Amino acid sequence: MQIAMKKWTERRNSTGKSSDSRKLISLEQTGSGDEQWDKPVNILLVDDRPENLMSLEAVLDSPDYRLVSVQTGQEALRWVLKEEFALILLDVQMPGLNGFETAKLIKQRERSRHIPIIFVTAISKANEHVEQGYAAGAIDYIFKPFHSNTLKMKVEQFVQLYRKKRQIEHQRQMLHLSTLELQNANYRYVQAMLELQKSEALSRTIVETSADTILTLDEKGAILSSNPIVEPMFGYSLQEVLHEPIGKLLVWEGDIAEGLQEGMIEACGLRKDQTSFPIDLQVGKATVHQQHIFVCSIRDITERKQFEAERRRYYQELESLVSERTQELRLSQELFQKNFQASPCLIAIRSCVDGRYIDVNQSWLDYTGYTYEEVKNCASDRIIQAPSLKQRYADKAIDLYDAFRNVNIHFLTKAGEVRDGLLSTESINVHGVSCVLSVITDITERVYLEKEMARLDRLHLIGEMAAGIAHEIRNPMTTVRGFLQLGKKQDGGAVKPFLDIMITELDRANTIITEFLTLAKNKTNDLQRKNLFQVIDPLLPLVQAEASLAGKNLQTMLDECPPVDLDEKEMCQLFLNLALNGLEAMETDGTLTIKMYPKDNAVVLEIIDEGPGIQEELLEKIWTPFFTTKEQGTGLGLAVCYSIANRHHAKIEVSSSSKGSVFTVRLPIPQDE
Repeated sequence: MQIAMKKWTERRNSTGKSSDSRKLISLEQTGSGDEQWDKPVNILLVDDRPENLMSLEAVLDSPDYRLVSVQTGQEALRWVLKEEFALILLDVQMPGLNGFETAKLIKQRERSRHIPIIFVTAISKANEHVEQGYAAGAIDYIFKPFHSNTLKMKVEQFVQLYRKKRQIEHQRQMLHLSTLELQNANYRYVQAMLELQKSEALSRTIVETSADTILTLDEKGAILSSNPIVEPMFGYSLQEVLHEPIGKLLVWEGDIAEGLQEGMIEACGLRKDQTSFPIDLQVGKATVHQQHIFVCSIRDITERKQFEAERRRYYQELESLVSERTQELRLSQELFQKNFQASPCLIAIRSCVDGRYIDVNQSWLDYTGYTYEEVKNCASDRIIQAPSLKQRYADKAIDLYDAFRNVNIHFLTKAGEVRDGLLSTESINVHGVSCVLSVITDITERVYLEKEMARLDRLHLIGEMAAGIAHEIRNPMTTVRGFLQLGKKQDGGAVKPFLDIMITELDRANTIITEFLTLAKNKTNDLQRKNLFQVIDPLLPLVQAEASLAGKNLQTMLDECPPVDLDEKEMCQLFLNLALNGLEAMETDGTLTIKMYPKDNAVVLEIIDEGPGIQEELLEKIWTPFFTTKEQGTGLGLAVCYSIANRHHAKIEVSSSSKGSVFTVRLPIPQDE
């Protein structure tokens, strides 16, 4: 293993980066004076024998040298790549890469080709060896054993040549630096002259083409120069104003020279014909050769003053008009607000951008049951689709898309009640936001009354028919039934079974006629103050027996309720009709639930079954006489129940789903209770 022997006699110097040729090289970067030349120079010693290297180091040991010792040509090449050397002492005979080959490689590199190489060798002094050394790039030969003083003198001479070369390079750089500084100074001077000429030309052009009169004054206010605009503005020629006091052109109280101050003021100009006009006077101050010079710019503002007067008059008229319009708008807003809040219709203002509610009136809150805080800025819609527009708008809010006039809709209250209304909309703008004004007229009661009137009209017609024809039908039926019974007693032969069938059908027809008569509007009933529980409790065993026979269940939840006015026979008929209908609608193991409880000044009776439910389109028809979904039904049961409820001033309602139906009867509690 080869050992590299190095001796460091001084601290290492950092190498500076080369700068661009267009930039100035500062003295701090390059160094100045003797400081740069006092630094030790690098000398590379190359020999494969450590004793030879030690001998060379001993001879050349000096604070002026930094000796780097290596034992192979490869190491020498690596050091040449990293450092700059003033001299290389190179042994010729080395294993691997010999001295000649090493020298050739060093000379091939641009950065190291200038480094002097002295061959130190102990081989023959024959001319062919010497010539080979010089051909490889050596500048001298030293033969072993060498004379130490001779070696030191040779090395010293090469070091001095290296230092001179570095000094010349430094001087060249300094000269280049000075040249660049002179060039930059000359460039700045030329640029300054060009800028000055341009500024002078620009200033002269501005002064000559300006629409303002530009004057220069001395300290006493005498005019030194003026631009040509003074003649059209004041009526004086240029010669007539030169060396004249500035007071000749201005209406000024007091000493003008003392009153001239830097800044802009409004004053009055004085023409040659002694007419005055408003001006803007701008004064600037400069010092030239220790003398104060004033520069005055005079602008005719007659048109501006006229425009300002016209603008003030226009603003006054505009303010008066705005005040009138504001008063009208305030009055209009007050009227709108009063109409908005006092209207019996449901009124809402909604944003067309995000659908949120901007404002609603009190009627809207009263009908829907919401508070104002629940509605304000709420984006969820409360309007159900209009029946005729359901397919077109699906589940969208129809009031945000098109304008409508009295379109039938349904709207939903907070309690879940669906009410009827007429929708009208109008597009409006609120603070720059596109909005819609929705007005809903609640017609729930009107729709209910119309349906009730239509239903009552049908019942009245049927009642009149029943009252008119029942007597005529029952008389012949009674006669026929009597003769059938008489024939049954006299002849018990083969026709007896047929006679039984005929009598049964006559009894059934009589029952239908009896129920038909119940629909009569003028039917009298005996209303008495009773507890509903006392009416339906005796009927529960009958309903339980029917449920047990059919394999079904009965459940009752009957609360204490105040007494109401009712006809016991009719109420029994109503209860049995609803209960038996519920049992018939259910399959085996179904449960019929009967509830009774007080609520909202009424006694509520609920009959709940677990049948398949009633189709939505049939709900409005089930109260119609002779309408039935049963194969053996007469279609009079529910019609009779509706007629009984009407005579008791009660409400009967039905709600249905696929899980069953709920029939609800609300009997009003007397007010004196």
